[in-house]
Amino acid sequence: MAVCIAILTKENHPLALVCDEREDLLKMHFLVHTSIDVIEEKLNSTKAANDPRDLYLGPLYPNEDYKIFGYVTNTKIKFVLLESINHPIKDVDVRQLFSKIHTTYINLVCNPFYNHNEPLNTSSIFHNNLTSFLRSNYSSRSIPV
Repeated sequence: MAVCIAILTKENHPLALVCDEREDLLKMHFLVHTSIDVIEEKLNSTKAANDPRDLYLGPLYPNEDYKIFGYVTNTKIKFVLLESINHPIKDVDVRQLFSKIHTTYINLVCNPFYNHNEPLNTSSIFHNNLTSFLRSNYSSRSIPV
Protein backbone atom coordinates (compact mmCIF):
# COMPACT_ATOMS: atom_id res chain seq x y z
CA MET A 1 0.00 0.00 0.00
CA ALA A 2 1.40 3.38 -0.99
CA VAL A 3 1.90 5.68 1.98
CA CYS A 4 3.61 8.67 0.38
CA ILE A 5 4.02 10.29 -3.05
CA ALA A 6 6.64 12.96 -3.67
CA ILE A 7 7.40 15.05 -6.73
CA LEU A 8 10.79 16.74 -7.08
CA THR A 9 12.19 19.21 -9.61
CA LYS A 10 15.25 18.43 -11.71
CA GLU A 11 17.24 20.40 -9.11
CA ASN A 12 15.77 18.10 -6.41
CA HIS A 13 13.52 20.73 -4.84
CA PRO A 14 10.22 19.30 -3.57
CA LEU A 15 7.14 20.33 -5.52
CA ALA A 16 4.65 18.11 -3.69
CA LEU A 17 4.62 15.66 -0.82
CA VAL A 18 1.37 13.85 -0.06
CA CYS A 19 1.44 11.28 2.73
CA ASP A 20 -0.84 9.03 4.68
CA GLU A 21 -2.15 10.72 7.80
CA ARG A 22 -0.74 8.02 10.07
CA GLU A 23 2.82 8.48 8.82
CA ASP A 24 5.44 10.79 10.29
CA LEU A 25 5.81 13.58 7.73
CA LEU A 26 9.35 14.47 8.71
CA LYS A 27 10.43 10.84 8.31
CA MET A 28 8.74 10.69 4.89
CA HIS A 29 10.52 13.88 3.82
CA PHE A 30 13.84 12.41 4.98
CA LEU A 31 13.29 9.12 3.12
CA VAL A 32 12.36 10.96 -0.07
CA HIS A 33 15.53 13.04 0.07
CA THR A 34 17.73 10.04 0.79
CA SER A 35 16.33 8.37 -2.31
CA ILE A 36 17.62 11.22 -4.51
CA ASP A 37 21.17 9.85 -4.36
CA VAL A 38 19.98 6.43 -5.52
CA ILE A 39 17.95 8.00 -8.34
CA GLU A 40 20.96 10.01 -9.55
CA GLU A 41 23.16 6.93 -9.36
CA LYS A 42 20.67 4.86 -11.39
CA LEU A 43 20.31 7.60 -13.99
CA ASN A 44 24.06 7.95 -14.46
CA SER A 45 24.86 4.23 -14.47
CA THR A 46 22.11 3.02 -16.80
CA LYS A 47 22.05 5.68 -19.51
CA ALA A 48 23.52 3.46 -22.21
CA ALA A 49 22.31 0.14 -20.83
CA ASN A 50 18.55 0.71 -20.65
CA ASP A 51 15.99 2.03 -23.05
CA PRO A 52 15.88 5.82 -22.47
CA ARG A 53 12.13 5.73 -23.04
CA ASP A 54 11.64 3.59 -19.92
CA LEU A 55 10.98 6.18 -17.23
CA TYR A 56 10.37 3.70 -14.40
CA LEU A 57 13.48 3.19 -12.26
CA GLY A 58 12.04 0.35 -10.21
CA PRO A 59 12.69 -0.24 -6.53
CA LEU A 60 15.36 2.13 -5.26
CA TYR A 61 16.01 0.55 -1.88
CA PRO A 62 14.13 -1.15 0.94
CA ASN A 63 13.95 0.16 4.48
CA GLU A 64 12.76 -1.55 7.68
CA ASP A 65 9.26 -0.15 7.15
CA TYR A 66 9.11 0.97 3.52
CA LYS A 67 10.09 0.07 0.00
CA ILE A 68 10.94 3.10 -2.13
CA PHE A 69 10.30 3.32 -5.89
CA GLY A 70 11.45 5.91 -8.40
CA TYR A 71 10.30 7.35 -11.70
CA VAL A 72 11.91 10.14 -13.77
CA THR A 73 10.25 12.06 -16.58
CA ASN A 74 11.99 13.15 -19.77
CA THR A 75 12.35 16.62 -18.24
CA LYS A 76 14.06 15.14 -15.15
CA ILE A 77 11.09 15.64 -12.81
CA LYS A 78 11.34 12.89 -10.21
CA PHE A 79 8.44 10.96 -8.68
CA VAL A 80 9.10 8.95 -5.53
CA LEU A 81 6.66 6.45 -4.05
CA LEU A 82 6.97 4.95 -0.58
CA GLU A 83 5.22 1.64 -0.04
CA SER A 84 4.58 -0.08 3.27
CA ILE A 85 6.46 -3.37 3.67
CA ASN A 86 3.41 -4.79 5.48
CA HIS A 87 1.14 -4.25 2.45
CA PRO A 88 3.24 -4.73 -0.70
CA ILE A 89 2.14 -3.61 -4.16
CA LYS A 90 2.81 -5.57 -7.35
CA ASP A 91 5.40 -4.08 -9.69
CA VAL A 92 2.80 -3.74 -12.45
CA ASP A 93 0.55 -1.74 -10.12
CA VAL A 94 3.45 0.55 -9.16
CA ARG A 95 4.11 1.22 -12.86
CA GLN A 96 0.45 2.03 -13.43
CA LEU A 97 0.39 4.32 -10.40
CA PHE A 98 3.44 6.22 -11.67
CA SER A 99 1.79 6.50 -15.08
CA LYS A 100 -1.33 8.00 -13.48
CA ILE A 101 0.77 10.43 -11.43
CA HIS A 102 2.69 11.44 -14.56
CA THR A 103 -0.53 12.03 -16.51
CA THR A 104 -1.95 14.10 -13.66
CA TYR A 105 1.26 16.13 -13.51
CA ILE A 106 1.20 16.74 -17.28
CA ASN A 107 -2.41 17.93 -17.09
CA LEU A 108 -1.45 20.42 -14.38
CA VAL A 109 1.68 21.73 -16.11
CA CYS A 110 -0.09 22.15 -19.45
CA ASN A 111 -2.61 24.48 -17.84
CA PRO A 112 -1.83 27.99 -19.14
CA PHE A 113 -2.54 29.48 -15.72
CA TYR A 114 -0.04 27.27 -13.91
CA ASN A 115 3.04 29.13 -12.64
CA HIS A 116 6.05 26.84 -13.12
CA ASN A 117 8.20 25.93 -10.10
CA GLU A 118 5.52 26.86 -7.61
CA PRO A 119 4.48 24.16 -5.13
CA LEU A 120 1.95 21.81 -6.64
CA ASN A 121 -0.11 21.75 -3.44
CA THR A 122 -1.76 24.99 -4.55
CA SER A 123 -3.85 23.05 -7.09
CA SER A 124 -6.73 21.39 -5.28
CA ILE A 125 -7.54 19.11 -8.23
CA PHE A 126 -3.96 17.87 -8.40
CA HIS A 127 -3.82 17.35 -4.62
CA ASN A 128 -7.14 15.48 -4.67
CA ASN A 129 -5.88 13.21 -7.45
CA LEU A 130 -2.71 12.36 -5.51
CA THR A 131 -4.77 11.78 -2.39
CA SER A 132 -7.08 9.43 -4.27
CA PHE A 133 -4.02 7.43 -5.40
CA LEU A 134 -3.19 6.85 -1.73
CA ARG A 135 -6.78 6.09 -0.67
CA SER A 136 -7.35 2.49 0.46
CA ASN A 137 -9.19 3.53 3.63
CA TYR A 138 -6.50 5.99 4.63
CA SER A 139 -6.93 9.72 4.89
CA SER A 140 -4.11 11.83 3.51
CA ARG A 141 -2.55 15.16 4.29
CA SER A 142 0.14 17.17 2.63
CA ILE A 143 2.79 19.46 3.96
CA PRO A 144 3.77 22.75 2.38
CA VAL A 145 7.10 22.59 0.62
